[in-house]
This record gives sequence, C-alpha cells and structure tokens, in this order.
Amino acid sequence: MRAGKQLLLLAAFTVVARCQQKPSVSMSPKLEQIFTGDLFYLTCDEGVSPVKWYKDGVENTWTNKMVKIPAASPQHSGSYQCESNGQRSDSFSIEVLKYLPSASLTILTGQPVMPLEDSVILKIENEDGLQGWNCWVNRGTTTRPIKLKLKEDTVSLPFQTNKLTVPETVYWCTNSTQGCRSNQITLRTSDKRVLLEMYPLPAVAGERLTLSCIARGTDRISQTIFYRNDQIIMTSDKSTYETDSEEGTYKCHATFTYMARTSGPPVKEVSDNQEVFPQEHPVQAELSENMDCTCKSCPSGAWSYRYYKEHHQSWAFVSSDTKPHGSGTFRCRAVLDNMRTSLSAPVYVPAAEPNLLLIIIVLVAASVIVLLVAVACYISHRRRNAQGAIYEDVALKLRRGGDDDKYETLQKASRTEAEYDTLQSEAAGTQKKSGEYEPLRKEEMKEGVYHTLGMEGAVAAGGGGGGGEGGYEALKKHEVKEGVYHTLGMEGAAGGAGGGGEGGYEALKKHEMKEGVYHTLGMEGAVAAGGGGGGGGEGGYEALKKHEVKEGVYHTLGKEGKV
Repeated sequence: MRAGKQLLLLAAFTVVARCQQKPSVSMSPKLEQIFTGDLFYLTCDEGVSPVKWYKDGVENTWTNKMVKIPAASPQHSGSYQCESNGQRSDSFSIEVLKYLPSASLTILTGQPVMPLEDSVILKIENEDGLQGWNCWVNRGTTTRPIKLKLKEDTVSLPFQTNKLTVPETVYWCTNSTQGCRSNQITLRTSDKRVLLEMYPLPAVAGERLTLSCIARGTDRISQTIFYRNDQIIMTSDKSTYETDSEEGTYKCHATFTYMARTSGPPVKEVSDNQEVFPQEHPVQAELSENMDCTCKSCPSGAWSYRYYKEHHQSWAFVSSDTKPHGSGTFRCRAVLDNMRTSLSAPVYVPAAEPNLLLIIIVLVAASVIVLLVAVACYISHRRRNAQGAIYEDVALKLRRGGDDDKYETLQKASRTEAEYDTLQSEAAGTQKKSGEYEPLRKEEMKEGVYHTLGMEGAVAAGGGGGGGEGGYEALKKHEVKEGVYHTLGMEGAAGGAGGGGEGGYEALKKHEMKEGVYHTLGMEGAVAAGGGGGGGGEGGYEALKKHEVKEGVYHTLGKEGKV
C-alpha cells in the first residue's frame, strides 16, 4: 500500500511541476529571415490549452496552442509571448522584411493544389549561383533537408518533389549558412475531382487574382459557380474568373462530363475550400524612361541594380548596374546581399528612329556615285563606237572545182589600227603564183605594217636575179621610219648570189624609215633551181608600194608555194 501511495504522489508532483514549468514560444519552420508572404507557425511549448497570446505586451485573440501565420507582412513584426497556467513565456521577436529573398522558387510543372499521391517539379534560381545551396521541406512540425546535385556554374535547377501525402507541404531553399534563401512554395492536396487553383501564387494585395476551376480528367465544363465565404460571386460557362485579391475562403462548383460518357446527366461537384491571404506588395524599384533604376524606400546600404528584359513572357536578366541598350520592354530591381526588391513597372523602349539628315546625305551621295558611273559608262561606250569595230567575222566559203578550201580576203570599208589582211592562196596554174605576195594598194597606211611571207615553196636551185621565188625585193618607200626589221626565210637559201635570188636578201631602200615596221619572210621553200634576180618568184617578197603606211597592219602570205 505504501508503495502504491508513493507512486500516486510522484505522479501528482510531476503534473504539478509540469504545470508550474514556464512555457516558451517556437516557430516552425525555423527561418533565419522572414519575408513578406512567408507561411509559418507559432507554438506555445509546454503550455496547456487554452493559452493566451501577447504581441508587444498586448493580449491577442488567439487561444490555440499553435497559431498559423499564412502570409507574413510587416504588421506581424513584433515581440510574441504566450501564457499558460498563469505563467508567461519569454519574448520571441519576429521581424518581417518587406522585401523578397535573394533566390526564387517556382512551380515548373503541376498546380498549387494537387491530387493526393501526386508530385510536382520545382525550379530554384539564383543569379549569383547555387553552389552550396540545398532545399528544405516542412510537413506540419517536421522539417527535412533536400540534397541538390549541383554543378559549379549552376544558376538554376529543377527537381521533383516526393509524393504529396499531407494536406499542406512547404518548400524553400537556402545557402550553406542559411543567410540567403528563396521564397516559399506551399502545395496543398485534395481527394476531390474538382480543384480550385489561384494564380499568381501568392496573391498580392491590390493586384488581380485569377481563379481557375479544374475538373480532373476532362475540360468539358459546361457551368462553373465561384464562391467567396460561401457567397456566390460569379456564375459562368467558363472555368476561370478574375477578381481582386481579397482575403477569404474560396471554392468552386463545376458541372462537367467525361469524353467517354455517352448517356446520363452531367457530373456536378464542389471543390475543397482554399484560403486566400493576400500579402502586402514588397518594396518596388522604379525605372525611368532613360533607364535609371532607383529605390526610394530602400534603407542605406550597398544596393546594386539589375536590369531585366521581357523574353517569351518571362523576364531575363541582362545586366547589373549597367543600363541596357536596344529596344524592348525592361524592368529593374534593387539587390542587397540577402534580399531584393520586387521588379519595377515595365518600361518600353522603342527602336531608335532613323536620322533623316543622315539618310538624305547617304541617298544624295549614292545618287552622285550612280550618276558618275553612268556618265563614265556612256563616255566609254561613245569612244568605243567612234573607233568602230576592229575585227569582223570572216565567212568561210567552200570553193568547188578542185581547189582546196580557202578563206576569202577580209572585206572592210575602213581599216583602223592593228588590222589584218589575209591573202588568198591561189592554186597552181592561175595568174598569181602560189604563196606570192602582191603589193598592198592603199592610199593611207599607218605605221607598224608587218608582212609575213609564205613559209613554203622557195626551193629553186638558182641564185641570181632580182625577184626569184623565195626572194626578197627592196622595200619601196619614201618615208619609212627608223627601226624597220626584215626577217629572211629560214630555209632554201641555196641559190646563187644574185640580186634577189630565192632566199636572198636585197638592200633596204629607205630614205626615212618609220619606227616599228617589220617584214617577215617565208620560212620554207627557198630551194628552187633557178636563181634569178627577178622581181617576184613564188615564195618571194615584192616591194611594198605605199605612200603612208599605217601602224599595226599585218599581211599573212600563203603557207604553201610551188616547188
């Protein structure tokens, strides 16, 4: 009996001691910094319900042992105490920063409200890098770390959550010292077929809020009714509704059918209630039209400014402390080591207008250049037409009657410099001798006249006289300029030593020889038997009868002569 009484007395003393123990205030999840919009719980440890709560020494209306702060704001800053059985806890101080954390956590795939056992993909981003960062998950009073697999240069990383098995799960990420962190993402679950989603997340006071009623497995919703605090605010055949961000409890009622359903009435179901606690708008930077970023509400400190440009319905970081260039829609924010402002209002920068004066100058310069080119082309064309055509096509005529095919002499009305004359090669037995050259009959010939003698046929044996076959007669010319050349035939100089035998060379008669006149003798055939000094044997060369020899006129003798 005595032992039993002792046990009863011990239990009584334990209860009395516990009741006399001083309570304490704790926070879950435990956050080093608290930003506007954060969700956390305050718990009166060692206290027994009902309890009293005090803020800055003033009693609050809370009576539960655990108190939920769904969306922190600067008005929640202060000193908190709880009281149980007449004992008051020590003060627990909270400071809510009216800024955003340095990193951002977003839902990449999925919805804020998900069916039980489903999961979502989250994405962590930090412009200064994620080296040493990890994430955390809180379910009620339990907080666990999430190890991230990071590379050295990683600034963003997606990761998938585990299956959602509790009504509410909170995610956030921190660096290794927990001095910098991201915003929170709160995911809720529902076992109903109709879900109410809210965008954007979280709701911000003074901004528009979009409610979306989703029927799992189908989009064939014929009617939707939206409620706030159990009062109808909208009835529509659409599944979305836009309204002001007002605090309250929201739900939706949907009438829908499934694709596979062929008969029967449509399905009608209501969603779970979703609480909306709009957060205060964080401090916002200001961006002027000349791209000056400022923050008038920011306290003194080493603030820097970062610029962002709209890109595919998102905002891409473009520069830090340097004004962006070019056209587009821009925003900016002020950044401190562990926090930052919200983005400024967007500013549109149009494309730079062209300089009209510069355009006019360029067009005038281009016109002048085109005009000069056109004039130069016209002058060049006139000069070419004034000189006339230098060469003309020579028609090839086939002569029938036993003779070889021959070319006719080029017929031209007026000859210019560097013209060519092709002699006809006559067959044996005609009036002209084969390979012979007749004097060029022309009233006015230019300087630089060339004569090419026949290459074959002067094979006579004789040597003598003045003009045998293959021979060369003196050039009859009154005014021949200096520098006239005569090339003898290379073959056939086997005749005698006469005055103009085949293959021989007679003295050049000239008084004033013009410069640059060449005479090319036949290369073959000076092996004829006769030698005489006559005036024009086959293969020979007769004197050029001309008064004024024009420059650049060539005569080509027949290549075949008589043996």
